[in-house]
Amino acid sequence: MIIMSSTLNARQDSSDKPQETQKRIAFYLQDGVEILDFAGPMEVFAYAGYEVFTVSKTKEPILAQRILKVLPDYSIADAPQADILAFFGGNAGEAEKDPEVIEWVQSQKEVDYHFSVCTGAFILAKSGLLENKTATTFHSVVDDLENRYPQTTVLRNARFVDNGKVITTAGVSAGIDGALHLVAKLDGFNAARAATYYMEYDKWNPEEGVNLSGEDPYEGMTDVALFADYLGNYSRENGERLSLVIDENEKSLSVILNDQRRPLLYLGKDEFMTVNNKKITFNRNEKQEVTGFKYVDEEELFFQRVMD
Repeated sequence: MIIMSSTLNARQDSSDKPQETQKRIAFYLQDGVEILDFAGPMEVFAYAGYEVFTVSKTKEPILAQRILKVLPDYSIADAPQADILAFFGGNAGEAEKDPEVIEWVQSQKEVDYHFSVCTGAFILAKSGLLENKTATTFHSVVDDLENRYPQTTVLRNARFVDNGKVITTAGVSAGIDGALHLVAKLDGFNAARAATYYMEYDKWNPEEGVNLSGEDPYEGMTDVALFADYLGNYSRENGERLSLVIDENEKSLSVILNDQRRPLLYLGKDEFMTVNNKKITFNRNEKQEVTGFKYVDEEELFFQRVMD
């Protein structure tokens, strides 16, 4: 068993980490919490530069999934104000049925967003945060959530549901998708794409969520027609070759180099950024056909388009 503690923020050992800490996110963890439910979103938010801290009813160690000992940073008695409150499955009924915990959730008036994974939705529902809203949860308890909280519309087969200020996700790995969606809402699609690359998470498809918020962080960013001009093979004078392709999940442009996929982050027409924060621009001829691209700060790095 491992004791895990301490506040997390952006990875200090990553040379391509995003901007500094932005939001403070409180992860409420109860005894028996599912490890991947909270560890997956924790990885997303930490890489994105947010400050993550853990809260439980007390500061006593909890046992996650009967495997991992976690020492909470705070109890509900001394937890600092957070911008985002997050709740997770795995014995979530313990928190749902605890009046002190629910009272604490309801007392957090300055929270900007509420986020849940799996049966963590039951804690939100008990706190009144899902009343007259749409939500989702772990597939085996969808009916239970629907029956016990009839004023909530419960969706099946949705990786996440975004109501604007409340985001619920399905079980376990779906929490990663919901966390990526929230990062996209707060910092843009490119920030979320950079996180997926860092985590080597190639299962994210924004279209598998239900967005009822009226805000679309993917607007204009997942239109494959936008990238048609750039597709194809490119080479340098030294013989290095790469291909630009559409990432089928994210519906965005990616580089295939040495059999590895790397996202290109769209900035505007003919302008992109690599995940290493290097800006590139595409050149066009008099017919407005793309002829190649170059690194803005490294003129010698020019890739000529290979015409078929």
